[in-house]
Amino acid sequence: MGESRRFSVHLALGGGAVSDALLWKKWRRSVAFLVASTALWFLFEIAGYNLLSFVSNVLLLLVVILFVWAKSASLLNRPLPPLPNLEVSEEAVVKAADEIRVSINYALSIAHDIAIGGNLIIFFQVAIGLWVISYIGSFFNFLTLVYIGVLLSLTLPALYEKYQNPIDEKLSAAYKIAHAQYQIIDDKVLRKLPFPSNKAKKTQ
Repeated sequence: MGESRRFSVHLALGGGAVSDALLWKKWRRSVAFLVASTALWFLFEIAGYNLLSFVSNVLLLLVVILFVWAKSASLLNRPLPPLPNLEVSEEAVVKAADEIRVSINYALSIAHDIAIGGNLIIFFQVAIGLWVISYIGSFFNFLTLVYIGVLLSLTLPALYEKYQNPIDEKLSAAYKIAHAQYQIIDDKVLRKLPFPSNKAKKTQ
């Protein structure tokens, strides 16, 4: 019975190459991603390397290699560097812009519910979320937080896929406890606070 309720974590993550790397199905890609992330974090955080200098040096090295390769290929009758078509398609730009638009509209709708609708529940959710982010950010800088996110993305999905049933049971129990506590707060505090009535909203 428990197995029938399992869902595919691989499909939930998109079902592509990124999912394979996050779930360690293609372990070489996962290891390469982990090593590259660790190397970048070490360069910028521990060694104190400057991001602008690093990008400039990498691009300079790449341009020199391609230039020397192209010149030597023409002199020695060798094939040119196998570069792909270096352009961004209109379809990719439209798709990215559409996804960004959806995210911005969602954030604006939340801001509207808080500022105009007076939705106290959403206000508390956003306030607590921002406070948690601010509290965590006081211990780590942005680069370290990104690196921690990379490590979590390479461990949590794989662990969840392997131990999905017991994790779901624990999360379900935690959700019931949190929901019960929220009901207590809602009955004793939130329901006693004044909210704008539906008629007042319609007249606005």
